[in-house]
Amino acid sequence: MSNIALTPDEYENLFADDRKEVIARLRQTITKHLPPGFEETISYGMIGYVVPKSIYPAGYHCKTDEPLPFLSIASQKNFIALYHMGMYADEKLLQWFQIEYPKHAKSKLDMGKSCVRFKKMNDIPFDLIAELAQKISVEDWINRYESMFKKS
Repeated sequence: MSNIALTPDEYENLFADDRKEVIARLRQTITKHLPPGFEETISYGMIGYVVPKSIYPAGYHCKTDEPLPFLSIASQKNFIALYHMGMYADEKLLQWFQIEYPKHAKSKLDMGKSCVRFKKMNDIPFDLIAELAQKISVEDWINRYESMFKKS
């Protein structure tokens, strides 16, 4: 689906009620548990949670005029996607999530490098997403992000 939303509320309202409810609940879960400093916005055509340029003026290395991305949610054709850059950058966090997932969901984990795909809307582990959202502060994310570019 082509996204023309300019705000997270507009994005949420693009979808039928079943998807809208899931997106709304994900937004509520994430914003309630995300540490202070992250900002909800539209980023890369989806709802994004970013480190604003007021906190990290360098921005994203690929597009320095944009804020540093951290977490995103999107409604794709056949699934809801949760993108968490912290799991991509931190092997221990990824392993924690992979171990915890079966304790919170009946479906098998469907995951790429930073993308978790939820094909069954009634089996999204919101409590696990809440735990995941609060695991990395803005400061920790900036430090982790910058450490990926330091040469050993």
